[in-house]
Amino acid sequence: MKFETLIGRVSPSEFAIALFKIPTFESVIDVAQLILSTQAKLFQIGETSIRATASIGITMGDISEIDHTDKLLQQAQIALEDVKRQGQQPFRFYSPDINAQLQERLALEHDLHGALERGEFSLHYQPLVDLQSGRVEALEALLRWQHPKRGMISPDKFIPIAEANGEIVAIGEWVLQTACVQARHWQNSGCKTFRISINLSARQFEQDDLAVIVNEVLQETGLAPMLLELEVTESFLMNNVRRSAETLKQLKALGVVIALDDFGTGYSSLNYLNRFPIDMLKIDRSFVRDLTPHSDAAAIIDAVIALAKSLNLSITAEGVETVEQLCYLQEKGCDEGQGFFFSRPLAPEAVLPVLKSSFQKQLSSCNLSNPCTLIEAA
Repeated sequence: MKFETLIGRVSPSEFAIALFKIPTFESVIDVAQLILSTQAKLFQIGETSIRATASIGITMGDISEIDHTDKLLQQAQIALEDVKRQGQQPFRFYSPDINAQLQERLALEHDLHGALERGEFSLHYQPLVDLQSGRVEALEALLRWQHPKRGMISPDKFIPIAEANGEIVAIGEWVLQTACVQARHWQNSGCKTFRISINLSARQFEQDDLAVIVNEVLQETGLAPMLLELEVTESFLMNNVRRSAETLKQLKALGVVIALDDFGTGYSSLNYLNRFPIDMLKIDRSFVRDLTPHSDAAAIIDAVIALAKSLNLSITAEGVETVEQLCYLQEKGCDEGQGFFFSRPLAPEAVLPVLKSSFQKQLSSCNLSNPCTLIEAA
């Protein structure tokens, strides 16, 4: 491939490449792939082998726009930032949609700064229900952001931003403290014993003093360690297996419950289940959603439940929304269920009546004599 080419450095780690007289759109992709393949080669520096990686943002313009290089560079930069943010593909073309998404992200990132101090966060709680008795065994604390102008913002939008800029650490500590204080308040109101379940972020889990922080919160709030459940995901456990095992060992020494969230969607290596002190597996909602007789989802759920039982682990299914799903999970021996079938996440003031009752009536709607027929009719 031969083009008229202009190359320049725009920052210590970024370069701009201008191609002129390109014959086809596909030619641009060929150039991007050539750059990536070249970068992928091993470079030898002394006795050390290094493999570099690259991300590429691409924009295209007519030759008449040659006087508008700043605009073209800005568009390429926007596409590059999107590649880095997504982390799923090595290059991307600029589009107005990407620009709008980036502007939205930047606005949220700006507003997120200081949101904790301004008291804009709150916690809602979703019950985890024993699938045999209907008793509420736990409440999962779920973070909510009530933006003063935008209203309620989905965690899917702001949590990745908080993870990327590090603010999730302070937010996570607030969640831990707030949820434990709230749990103690409910217990003092005469509720039955239940666990309070809290998701740990990857950034939190990387803290060297995580166990110290958790212990301090337990001491300050008076919550029994066995009533605190910390949820971790496969993906960040596997980033550093040795360190993860040590961190979980420290947390487990406190007496807290460790749950492996979204099980089956990540590495799902059976090898590490024996290395990590895990008490519970949580079946991801995607498998429950796709549950039909003889489906791959059903096979995976069967296997995970059998695995949990053989390792003496508790098993919780997320995303239970229908009686058909409930019946199948009950028949297979799943311990707990969580989802809209039982309750949506509740504001704190709506939780107390739920804790003082049970979901036995909902469970009675399931006819275990022929659960698979129920699913086939769904």
